[in-house]
Amino acid sequence: MAVYDFDTIVDRKHTASYKWDVKDGELPMWVADMDFKAAPEIIDAISERVKHGVFGYPIIENDWYDALIGWWKTRHNFAIEREWLSFCTGVVPALSSAVRKFSTPAEYVVVLTPVYNIFFNSIVNNGRRILESPLAYKDGAYEIDFEDFEKKLADPQSSLFILCNPHNPVGKIWDAKTLERIGQLCAKHGVTVISDEIHCDLTDPGAAYVPFASVSETCAMNSVTCVAASKAFNIAGLHTAAVFSKNPKLHAKIDRQLNTDEVAEPNVFACIAAQAAFTKGGAWLDELRAYIFENKKTVREFIKNEIPEIFAVPSNATYLLWLDCSKITEDSNDLARFIRSETGLYLTAGSIYGGNGRSFLRMNVACPKSTVDDGLARLKAGVHAYCGKREIKNNSTYI
Repeated sequence: MAVYDFDTIVDRKHTASYKWDVKDGELPMWVADMDFKAAPEIIDAISERVKHGVFGYPIIENDWYDALIGWWKTRHNFAIEREWLSFCTGVVPALSSAVRKFSTPAEYVVVLTPVYNIFFNSIVNNGRRILESPLAYKDGAYEIDFEDFEKKLADPQSSLFILCNPHNPVGKIWDAKTLERIGQLCAKHGVTVISDEIHCDLTDPGAAYVPFASVSETCAMNSVTCVAASKAFNIAGLHTAAVFSKNPKLHAKIDRQLNTDEVAEPNVFACIAAQAAFTKGGAWLDELRAYIFENKKTVREFIKNEIPEIFAVPSNATYLLWLDCSKITEDSNDLARFIRSETGLYLTAGSIYGGNGRSFLRMNVACPKSTVDDGLARLKAGVHAYCGKREIKNNSTYI
């Protein structure tokens, strides 16, 4: 029996929400931000701190380290040691710090595309160059093209590889064998691995992610991993994350860079919220994962039966669905604009993720079931109107 409420719609308009800063009548199902309240255990911990009433400079206490170490041990069967860990205000700041520390201007940073678009920002904004290794897409599934991947790593200008594990936007959990091969190739070519594992706790029930650093000594000693409670527990606005590396030299380097970049000091609620999530939020998270899993099933079945013009790529992680629209367009920007204009449904055009994303849309289903139903009705109307528009255009006679 469910203990937590994920069905109630929380009105987020006029709350300075980035996601909900939209016109009246529009339905945002784009940015990776859940429409659920945080776990009551987290809210209680923050509320208790608010009651104290003094919000001076905080320190990072032992409880924060213990919470992360305990969570990864019990949830992911991976032993992290305290000296590997550093606090950071977010995974994206950590990625940008890593790009600055482990590469030099004009060098390549390798990424497997389509991938989280902010990777590109962290690379380009710091004067480095993106080197894409497109994932192979066949029969509705993605795999790494290792021949191309090694070719990109072998380039003398490649110094860094950013891994997305699990992979956003395709929702894939990389297995241990794949991760081990990645680690071997990166070590072979002298390329440092930065592993973004922010979605690691958002796997389908029964599915488990594999921490990159857990696979082998080679992987552990040639990597820095970025983790956070922010995505799984919907507390991104509290700016709380962590990085860790077993390699003391790599850890010292990223720790120094985080401090240099002024992203190593928590706000007064950051550690408290993360501690509550990792010590008291397990039951809430398990119910959330089950709820999102049902939402994903609903979307897949609806699309299969009602919108056969598109295809929902199978996935076992994240609350994001990757929708293959290649049968109707190679311009997802145009399709996304049309659907939003016609129906108010706001989805993300896949072109921003690189690779073959130009024919895809990304849909966020971390919301109440009634919102999912609303979104699907709008999606059906938008896709069918778009197909009708194209048919009329193609059948027109121009004189």
